[in-house]
Amino acid sequence: MNEPITLQMIDAATSFVRQRIRLAPRVGIILGSGLSDLANAVEDAVAVPYSQIPHFPSSTVAGHAGRFVIGWLEGQPVVVMQGRIHFYEGHSMAQITLPVRVMQALGIEILIVTNAAGGLNPAFRPGDVMLICDHINLVGMTGFHPLWGPNLDALGPRFVDMMQAYDPALRALAREAAAEAGIVLREGVYVSLSGPSFETPAEIRFLRLIGGDSVGMSTAPEVTVARHGGTRVLGFSGISNVAVSDPEEARETTHEEVLETGRLLTPRLEALIRGVLRRL
Repeated sequence: MNEPITLQMIDAATSFVRQRIRLAPRVGIILGSGLSDLANAVEDAVAVPYSQIPHFPSSTVAGHAGRFVIGWLEGQPVVVMQGRIHFYEGHSMAQITLPVRVMQALGIEILIVTNAAGGLNPAFRPGDVMLICDHINLVGMTGFHPLWGPNLDALGPRFVDMMQAYDPALRALAREAAAEAGIVLREGVYVSLSGPSFETPAEIRFLRLIGGDSVGMSTAPEVTVARHGGTRVLGFSGISNVAVSDPEEARETTHEEVLETGRLLTPRLEALIRGVLRRL
C-alpha cells in the first residue's frame, strides 16, 4: 500500500498528458467534492481522464469526475483536477499525490487547492469560504506521509520546510479578490483526516481544542508534495456543513449534504479563483 512513486512513473504519466495538450500550464487547480463545475469554465479545454493516464489511480467518489481539464482561465494557462483521489479509497499517499507531481512536471508554478470541509469554527456557516492559512496533517503525523520512502532528490529536499505552506502573497491576492467580488472570506486552519467516516462529537471537540477551523479528508498531502517540489500554494475550504460537537443533537452529516452545498459554493470559489488569476 505504501509503495513509493518513482521518477519513471512520473515521466510516463507526464508524457501521456503532454502529448494531448497544446500549452504549458502555469497554474494547477484541484477541485474538491461538489466543486467540479468550475472546470466547465476553462476555455479551449482538453480533458484527459485519469483512467487513461499510466500509473494513475481512479477516483471512485460521487462529485469527483476524475479527469484533468487543461486550457485557459482569465488569460492564464491552467490544468484543473476535476476531482481528486483520496487516501480512504485504498490508495497510498504517494499514489494520491502523483497528480501533483505530474502537474509540476508539466510546468506549474502555483497550485490552488480547494476542498469541501466541515466547519469547526462556531462562527462559520454552510456556504462560507475559508482561506486556508495553515493546516494540521493528522494523517501524516501518525505515519501516513506522502514523502515516506526514498527521497526523490531531483524533485525536492529530504526535509521540507512547511513554515509558510500557504503562500502569504497569494493569500493577499485572495483577500483582494474577495473584496472585489463582495465575498465574506473566512480565514483559518484546516485539519486533514483520513476519512471516510465523518467525525464524532468528541473528535470535533478535540479538533477545535488543537486549533482547527475546518476539517476534511484531503489537501494536506497534496500541499506537502507541492511544497516539496517548490510550488507556491493557495488553499480554500468551502464550508459544506457545520460540525456538531453535542452528541445529544440529533443531526446526521451526509455526503449528499456536502454535494448540495457545493452548488452554492462553486460560484463563490470561481469568483475568487478568477480574481486571483487576474492578479497574477
